Amino acid sequence: MPVPPNRIRQRLAEGGLALGFGVNHLRGSATGMIAAAAGFDWLFIDMEHGALSVDDASQISIAALSQGVTPIVRVCKDAVHEGTRCLDNGAMGVVVPHVDTAGEAAAVARAYRFPPQGERSWGGPPFAYGLHAPDAAAAQAELNREILVACMIETPLAVANAEAIAAVPGVDVLMFGTSDLTATMGIAGQVGHPDVRAAYEAVGAACRRHGKVMGMGGVYDEKVAPDYIALGARFILSGNDHAFLMAGASQRARFLRGLG
Repeated sequence: MPVPPNRIRQRLAEGGLALGFGVNHLRGSATGMIAAAAGFDWLFIDMEHGALSVDDASQISIAALSQGVTPIVRVCKDAVHEGTRCLDNGAMGVVVPHVDTAGEAAAVARAYRFPPQGERSWGGPPFAYGLHAPDAAAAQAELNREILVACMIETPLAVANAEAIAAVPGVDVLMFGTSDLTATMGIAGQVGHPDVRAAYEAVGAACRRHGKVMGMGGVYDEKVAPDYIALGARFILSGNDHAFLMAGASQRARFLRGLG
C-alpha cells in the first residue's frame, strides 16, 4: 500500500505554488476537508504558536491523509520528539523554526530521516500506510523520499548561512519566517523592507544552486508577496485559520450592518 500522494511535491513538480493553510485554532477531522475545499494543498499544523498537542496534531493529520491535503507540522526547535511522534501518526512533513547554521540543519535532517540518511526510529506501521504492515526497508526508503523537511530562516545569521544550510542533504525547504526575520533585523513588521528583499534574493539563489525549495511565511501583503514569489518562493504559508475566519466574518458583518 503506497503512502498518499504528497500534494506539495506534486505542485512543485508541476512548477506551481504549494499553498499552505495554517492551523492554530481549528480542531477535529474536518480541518483538512475545509482546507482542501478552499483550494489549499497542505496544512501547516502549528505546534510552536498554536495550542495544539501531539494528539491534536495527529488526529488532524490522520484525517487529512484522505482529504486531498498534505499534513505538515511545525514543532518547536527543541521538541524534535514531538515531530517524530507526529510523523508516526499521520504527518507527512516537519517544519523546524530558528535554524541558523548548517550544523543545526543537519541535526534536523537526521532526526526526521530513517537510516542510512538519518536516525529516525521505526515504530511499526505508521498511519501513512493505513496501519498495514509494509516491508520495513521499502517503507523507510519511500518515506525518506516523501516526507518533507523544512528549516526556517528567521535571523540574519541564518541568511548568511543559507548557502551551507541549502547544501545539507535531507533538507527540502528553506522557509522564511519573515515576521521574526524583521524583528531580528530591527525592522519589526516591515516585510517589504529592502533588506528583507535582499535576504529573499540571497536565499532563493542558494536554493536554486542546491536544488532546494524556498518557502515563505509571514507575508500576507498582496503587494509584497508577489515580489517574493517572483524571487522563487514556492512553498507558501498563505494565512491561518483565525485570520481567514476573521476576514470572512468581518466582511459579512459589514455587509449586514450596511443593510440596517
